[in-house]
Amino acid sequence: EVQLVESGGGLVQAGGSLRLSCAASGFTFDDYAIGWFRRAPGKEREALSCFSSTGDTTYYLDSVKGRFTISGDKVKHTVYLQMNNLKPEDTAVYYCGVITMATGCQWYAPNYSYWGRGTQVTVSS
Repeated sequence: EVQLVESGGGLVQAGGSLRLSCAASGFTFDDYAIGWFRRAPGKEREALSCFSSTGDTTYYLDSVKGRFTISGDKVKHTVYLQMNNLKPEDTAVYYCGVITMATGCQWYAPNYSYWGRGTQVTVSS
C-alpha cells in the first residue's frame, strides 16, 4: 500500500526556519516524482515545488522562491522541504503528493495519485 507521511511542522516565529519531511513507501521510488503543496484555510491548494527521481527540481510559487528548497534522499525514500525566512502568510497545512515520472512534475494537483495527511505550519509575528 502506498503511504506518504509528512512531518516537521510546528509553530515558529516570523523569520525562523523549518524542515519538512515526506517519507514514502509502498511503491518504486524511481518511478515517481514527489511534490509539496500547501493549503491555508479558505484558500485553494497551492503547488510549491517538485522533486523528480532524476534529481531535477521545480519551483512553482513566486512568493517562496529563494526561501524554500526541495531535496530528496533516494536511499531513505524521503523528500524534504527546507523553509527559511518564514512569514505569517506561510501558515498552512503542507502536503506531499506523488505523480508518475511518465507524467512528470507539474502544478496540477489532481494529477497526483496519492497524498499524505499533511503537517501544520504556523508562523507567528
